[in-house]
Amino acid sequence: MMQAPIMVLNQNTKRESGRKVQMSNIDAAKTVADIIRTCLGPKAMLKMLMDPMGGIVMTNDGNAILREIQVQHPAAKTMLEISRTQDEEVGDGTTSVVILAGEVLSVAAQFIEDKIHPTVIIAAYRKALDDLLDVLKEQISVPVDVNNDEEMLNILKSCLGTKFMHSWSELACSMALKATRTCLTDKNGRREIDIKRYTKVEKIPGGMLEDSCVLDGIMLNKDVVHPRMSRRIENPRILLLDCNLEFKKGESMTNIEISQETDFNRILQLEEEFIKKLCDDIIVHKPNLLFTEKGVSDLAQHYLVKAGISVIRRIKKTDNNRIARAVGATIVNRPEEIKEEDLGLGCGLFEIQKIGDEYFTFLTKCKDPKACTILLRGASKDILNEVDRNLQDAMNVARNVMMDPRLCPGGGATEMALSHALEEKSKSITGVIQWPYKAIARALEIIPKTLIQNCGTNSIRTLTALRAKHAAGGNSSWGIDGDTGTIADMKVVGIWDCFSVKAQTYKTAIETSMLLLRIDDIVSGTKKSSESDQPSQPPPQQGED
Repeated sequence: MMQAPIMVLNQNTKRESGRKVQMSNIDAAKTVADIIRTCLGPKAMLKMLMDPMGGIVMTNDGNAILREIQVQHPAAKTMLEISRTQDEEVGDGTTSVVILAGEVLSVAAQFIEDKIHPTVIIAAYRKALDDLLDVLKEQISVPVDVNNDEEMLNILKSCLGTKFMHSWSELACSMALKATRTCLTDKNGRREIDIKRYTKVEKIPGGMLEDSCVLDGIMLNKDVVHPRMSRRIENPRILLLDCNLEFKKGESMTNIEISQETDFNRILQLEEEFIKKLCDDIIVHKPNLLFTEKGVSDLAQHYLVKAGISVIRRIKKTDNNRIARAVGATIVNRPEEIKEEDLGLGCGLFEIQKIGDEYFTFLTKCKDPKACTILLRGASKDILNEVDRNLQDAMNVARNVMMDPRLCPGGGATEMALSHALEEKSKSITGVIQWPYKAIARALEIIPKTLIQNCGTNSIRTLTALRAKHAAGGNSSWGIDGDTGTIADMKVVGIWDCFSVKAQTYKTAIETSMLLLRIDDIVSGTKKSSESDQPSQPPPQQGED
């Protein structure tokens, strides 16, 4: 029977508890939030990060920055984790969620100093979160028509407005929208959009950013295995395999004993017969383009060239799945099991092009591709990596809107409207929890305040004017114009955010704050460096001077 683990507190165990731990967690969260505070909005600054291998990343994407940072404090690690969670869940709002979580914890510091119990603060935060989500859904969010291209492009432009690619936002938004719509499947009334699996971004340095496009099919960095194979086929019959077209050596056979000189010829003959059988099983179905995940022997190439079949080998499993989805083929495990319906007939053109020094395989003009490749061109790898990150954000926004077609005004307008609504609701709350409840309303103002600060304008004056605008009533769409730092109506400017991103941001930020406030003890079993660095000396023996 296994025993339950017992934590032993010895002389090496460090222990902190009570208010000191809570204040330490709050300081750590604020420090992480301050690092990326300047990365919010269209006037955001970039961070230059150096990884241990000497590589450089230049970006203002919150998740990309926090992924490269190494921290020791457990609360700071939690802040890094929520940025990753936000990125995986909705793909946007990674900067906002960390800034908001830092501020929600920061406003709790005063209550802890005033000796209000953390459980009381958490109860107020929980109530504020529930009320906030109700107001967001029923009063602030508006429905959107996902089939209206103009509306969808405006939403994506507001997402890319804060990114490096905002100068090419027209091109980037149309690419993101096309790629997301390509991946959309509707089975039994249930929508599914799997961007990560079925949308591949291929980055080729050189050329202009304007040359980037979404292919109506798949592109691979591969060439045919034999120079005599055709490099351009119209309406190809495509066969996908995930097996070797090579002779299988005996599993446990390490050596062969040959007694007669004819035996060696017989072994070679067996190999040839086996490979010819494999190729005959393929040729009988008359494909003219073959992809396999494994190797193709020279003899198999010979038979396939004679049959007029172009072969591309050693492709990745993920690429094979994308091709299958784009051309309507089924991946076959063994050549003898091939059926006519396994062949993919949905591709209009197969061709191999040389770009720079490398050859690329294009499968384009697909009839109904449910997978696609985005081809990016640009000046350098650093620029292409940043463009890739921006495109991923835009595609995630498009996916979120298609899955939950509701929008909220951007530019800090939603946060300001929620702040005003919570401020009004707090008047009906009695008892101590009224103050932490009000503090959430105050914490939400950090988003518009940060946008103003990043524009370099007077934050106090502008924020007061915005607060007055919302207090007048019926102006829930007024926020901060991120380019000028002045207040503006987001409906007129056309800056919108996804409802699902906003809701996830508030949930993650406030729930993480509640979790960290609940911690009142940090016990570390690691040795202190000052003790561990000293070499242990043996005790003096008797009789020694």
